[in-house]
Amino acid sequence: MTAPPAPSASSAPLPPVVLWTRALAVGSLAGLIVLGVAWELWLAPLRPGGTWLALKVLPLAFALAGLLRHRMYTYRWVSLLVWLYFIEGVVRAGSDRGPGTVLGLVEVLLCLVLFTACGLHVRWRLGHAAPVEPAKEAA
Repeated sequence: MTAPPAPSASSAPLPPVVLWTRALAVGSLAGLIVLGVAWELWLAPLRPGGTWLALKVLPLAFALAGLLRHRMYTYRWVSLLVWLYFIEGVVRAGSDRGPGTVLGLVEVLLCLVLFTACGLHVRWRLGHAAPVEPAKEAA
């Protein structure tokens, strides 16, 4: 016996909590991508003219597609990945001079918003998921 098909996203309107946490997660993720590229190429690069460190946002760019498609797995792994960017922001806020300090603090703030939004999103969706019937044992 096969399981019934999962309802499509267009069949039922999404709850406001899901839409709000998704918007917050996508917005903060996009902010991290823009900040990372601008930081390493123009605002406060480690070397004049920019560095290859701008490629550090590539994993975040891959995550953006999953967040836009409401993929629960993406929300989960982004909530773990974001801590690497948080650590970078803390280190650079404490060690860089000039605009690097402010940019590091902005990165930390965006990371905290992203983590909170992903955590709330996952928690709400798991708490309101349709219950699964237990499998019947064969006699």
